[in-house]
Amino acid sequence: MDSIEHKTLKLNGINMHVAEKGSGQVILFIHGFPELWYSWRHQILSLSQLGYRCVAPDLRGFGDTDVPQGVQNYTIFHIVGDLVALLDTVAPDQMVFVVGHDWGAQVAWQLSLYRPDKVKALVNLSVAYSPRTATAKPVAVMRQAYGDDFYICKIQEPGVMEAEFAELGTKRVIEEFLAYTSRSPLSFQKGNLFGHPNDTEIVLPDWVTDEVIDYYTTKFTKTGFTGGFNYYRAINLNWELNAPWTGCPVKVPTKFIVGDMDTVYYTLGANKYINSPAFKKNVPLLEEVVVMKGVTHWIQEEKPEEVTKYIYDFFQKF
Repeated sequence: MDSIEHKTLKLNGINMHVAEKGSGQVILFIHGFPELWYSWRHQILSLSQLGYRCVAPDLRGFGDTDVPQGVQNYTIFHIVGDLVALLDTVAPDQMVFVVGHDWGAQVAWQLSLYRPDKVKALVNLSVAYSPRTATAKPVAVMRQAYGDDFYICKIQEPGVMEAEFAELGTKRVIEEFLAYTSRSPLSFQKGNLFGHPNDTEIVLPDWVTDEVIDYYTTKFTKTGFTGGFNYYRAINLNWELNAPWTGCPVKVPTKFIVGDMDTVYYTLGANKYINSPAFKKNVPLLEEVVVMKGVTHWIQEEKPEEVTKYIYDFFQKF
């Protein structure tokens, strides 16, 4: 990806790695776990050629950005704050387009909730917006639904999943994530982390090249997975911090895209919610929901041309 410019910016006391290309209206791309700016490489190249300035950071704790110690440094306020500081630097006094996937989608929802003055329009992938409720802490709800081995629950104890991933090896972990195609909730049972014995042969999808595996493996070998795990470990803390926004809708123009083979689409009844009036109630300016047939979780890498076209067509309205 030598044709994409890379730079490091000092923001909120940490160094943030940013990949950038283009010169027009800004699109901010926000990655998930275990992803990096690199997951948006196809969209950056294509949309920059169509006139947009594409900005894609490695988030706090990921890739070439700093990895602060301690879960308390990974609240949603920290992550959104990093992005507001980034936007104030690269697009001062402008509203921008935002695209998010996985954890990046959750961050994009919260950015749009806290600072709608920054967001012209939003395209989110995989993870739908659900407003904060006052009933129960989210990890407890997940534990009750899926048990202690549900991946989000298993990640909660510091050091546990770091050790199990170390036994598996970084390259194998990346391959397992990118090859995961089950609709069933992801479970991390010891010795059976991705729904099969740890020594099972992995069959990678066609879009996963040696370059993809090498890039992710190199970066996560350098930083480890703790930074990414801390996003999950801060879920209950985020729930507490978000009390003032209980029940609040996200009010920016939005398009939502998900694959019908995405495990997230079937977790905690998300598919029923996404296709119900409740989703539209919680995102009043939701203009379209796209469910892509036969597509898994890694949607922007698996179907880059289709996803890019959806993004471009939507943003052309504004």
